[in-house]
Amino acid sequence: MKVGFPVTLSGQIGLEKQLDSIAHNVANAQTVGFRGEGLKFSSVISTVGSRSVSYASSGETFISRNAGEIVKTGNVLDVAVRGDGWFAIQTPNGTAYTRDGRFRIIPDGSLQTLTGHLVLDVGRAPIQLDPKAGPPKISSDGMITQNKKQVSAIGLFKIPPNANLVRYDTSSVTTGDAVVGIVDFSSAGVLQGFVEQSNVNAIMEMSHLIQVSRAFDMLNTLTNESEKAALEAIKTLGARV
Repeated sequence: MKVGFPVTLSGQIGLEKQLDSIAHNVANAQTVGFRGEGLKFSSVISTVGSRSVSYASSGETFISRNAGEIVKTGNVLDVAVRGDGWFAIQTPNGTAYTRDGRFRIIPDGSLQTLTGHLVLDVGRAPIQLDPKAGPPKISSDGMITQNKKQVSAIGLFKIPPNANLVRYDTSSVTTGDAVVGIVDFSSAGVLQGFVEQSNVNAIMEMSHLIQVSRAFDMLNTLTNESEKAALEAIKTLGARV
């Protein structure tokens, strides 16, 4: 019983963290460019007397790199990433990366995200357009032209597969790992007039939510039964003193 309670408690802590992640994913299932998160669990081995006891870790959160569905909008300032790439944006805390390509041109000609962050070129400089030169045309390599004149280029960046991603806001991430600009557009590029949806499958997440909730309830029942058994043992032993 002394071992059982900590083991079930460690499992409940991990499941509670899973429930939080699933709820966050479901809430953003319709958010453009959103990357869902999951948990990786490992066992923690502890020696109790002559026995080794395996506890569940609380779980390590990771951000999914799977692509979302690309849908056509027809908006010339909507841009989706094709392949493994990210847009770079300038935030108050430094450079962040996003797959949300819904952009806008503000009066001074700066290209911004809908959340007000400047969009960067491959040299990580803010993109400047001519607000009076008409709608921009964006080619598959990110090159931007207005009135048939090249004015800038949207930077597309590759984040290493094993990089540690930290969520910055709803649809962007930061990383301390080296991020390089993409120059080979054979397997990556941009699509003007399209956006990438969230990579969260709402139906699967709801199914996962039910499974995790049931597992949590089961552990909760085991914990209660363990507590009751411990109290009964204490009462019995106390009556004999």
